[in-house]
Amino acid sequence: MFVKDRMTTPVTTVSAKTAFPDALKLMQEGGFRRLPVVDKKNRLVGIVSERDLLHAAPSAASSLSIWEVQYLLSKLEIEMIMTKAVVTVTPEMPVEDAASLMVVKKVGGLPVVDKEKKVVGIITETDIFQTFVEMFSAGAAGLRLTLRVPERKGVLAKLATTIFELGGSIESVGSFYGEVAGERELVIKVRDVSKDQLVDTLEALGDQVVDARDA
Repeated sequence: MFVKDRMTTPVTTVSAKTAFPDALKLMQEGGFRRLPVVDKKNRLVGIVSERDLLHAAPSAASSLSIWEVQYLLSKLEIEMIMTKAVVTVTPEMPVEDAASLMVVKKVGGLPVVDKEKKVVGIITETDIFQTFVEMFSAGAAGLRLTLRVPERKGVLAKLATTIFELGGSIESVGSFYGEVAGERELVIKVRDVSKDQLVDTLEALGDQVVDARDA
């Protein structure tokens, strides 16, 4: 799965000359947390977030009158508060790499740009969460298992064969680093197989069943 499969497109953008109130209104009406800033050719020049707008607004302790505040904000342009060094991704980037980039850079959304740096979409933490939910078949009926297995070749093949021989099918599978070096934790969801039968069979094969529950 790639960024292009999960990004929002078309994406709402603003120009560097957009006034503060107009950008704030766009965010509030659209439910956005960030807006890419583009030039006349739709090339990315920056990004403005909800936090940027909140920091730009005077505090409640300001001695300015409401009219003075509104006047000053109406003259404030996005280019004065936007972030210019923007972290971006391309449509062809694997979605897990985009997620990793969000974690490393501590951002909640990334503009998606093409080879000409034109904005073609945006991918956010919400899109990543939705992907995670679908990857684990959350909400779907089945048996959810957490296994602790050795980190070696053939483990998944043996697991899949065992489930198949019991008449079951795998709905989803995830692999995570275990607490001990040389081990992995697998989270799988299967259907059409008895929990007791599958757990007993796997433990007889040497797999450690950490958790088993009907979902």
